[in-house]
Amino acid sequence: MTSKVFQLQAGVQSYDWGKLGSASKAAEFATTTGFKVDESKPYAELWMGTHPNSPSSIYPDGTPLLSYLQAHPELLGAKVKEHFGLDLPFLFKVLAIRKALSIQAHPHKALAQRLHKERPDLYKDANHKPEMAIAITAFSGFCGFLPPADIQKYLQLVPEFAALIDPSAREAFVAAASPSKDQLKAVFASLMEAPDAEVKKWVGTLIQRYITGKAVKPEEKGVEQLAITLDSQFPGDVGIMCIFLLNVVHLKPGEAVFLKADDPHAYIDGDIIECMATSDNVVRAGLTPKIRDVPTLVNMLTYDTAPAAEQLLPPQPFRGSKHSLLYDPPIEEFSVLLTQLAEGEEDAYGAIDGPSILIVTEGEGELVADGKTNAIKKGQVWFIGADVDASFKGTSGGLVLYRAFAVAP
Repeated sequence: MTSKVFQLQAGVQSYDWGKLGSASKAAEFATTTGFKVDESKPYAELWMGTHPNSPSSIYPDGTPLLSYLQAHPELLGAKVKEHFGLDLPFLFKVLAIRKALSIQAHPHKALAQRLHKERPDLYKDANHKPEMAIAITAFSGFCGFLPPADIQKYLQLVPEFAALIDPSAREAFVAAASPSKDQLKAVFASLMEAPDAEVKKWVGTLIQRYITGKAVKPEEKGVEQLAITLDSQFPGDVGIMCIFLLNVVHLKPGEAVFLKADDPHAYIDGDIIECMATSDNVVRAGLTPKIRDVPTLVNMLTYDTAPAAEQLLPPQPFRGSKHSLLYDPPIEEFSVLLTQLAEGEEDAYGAIDGPSILIVTEGEGELVADGKTNAIKKGQVWFIGADVDASFKGTSGGLVLYRAFAVAP
């Protein structure tokens, strides 16, 4: 008999920017299925899904989730199977961020296919990677380009930043009443292609000025401490100058941001739930020890500009539920539900006609589905098949869970 609801063992990824040891929620949550934590090691991500770089398996027997879904395609739902094939269209993650991730973007599908064909060693799949981040704790990150007026201000007021921009690109951007995308691209390309020696020189001058507090203009007051922090993590890196080009968003728990394909971003610190199309393609150009692909990044970006507040994705009520909110980005591969229950509270919103994966981030409770009552607790990851009517109850200390799901358009 096919199991429609079961616990998963998720994979842990150790990257340098992750939080150390049991301070990492990725590592903490993984201990529920026997993961052994090395307190000196950084644990950055918990992967929940079928991506081959760290595929989930059924706990405790170890059956790969992908092979089980392929053997039992009804768990995907007829519409999802027809539209997306015999696999999950999304990858669900927990990220624990101790130091900044790279200045990066994810390619749209056609570009991903080309990059994978040309450089399969670096770009390991052919899929696009739109993604959404929901804060578990206080979180900050770069997200999209600043409004042009802010960039013009920094080019005029911050000599160290201006010195790294080609004079003709800088003058054209500052003089424009409404700078074009091509003019923004010229400024960004000029910075990213600046010689390393010049970058180190001017970043060093900037950081020294900020540390001493001398000649810091009022307009710089919001960014100088971030520049100092980033320089302590990546000394003299060109990505530090992106504080004058990119929005910094600050999220409180439960707030979310959606990152479209071909938009620049970088996570700075905090813990988040992340969901994306099933891909691991990243094009990097700063704040990273990994391979940088500046030409690809410069040419792929949309150069859309907007204030930080416009990058947020507010949740919406879901099917009349009192305790669950829906984060529904404008793409077809995934949506995410956040359910928060006090002790004794219950929630049910009917079956979803596609597959889903949930993770409990706080407390304990019950998952009632497929004729069974399952005790669930912080850190556990569960799969729920398509068309399964599930309900939840908070028990000891209440219950907080995130549920990623796919439905076909």
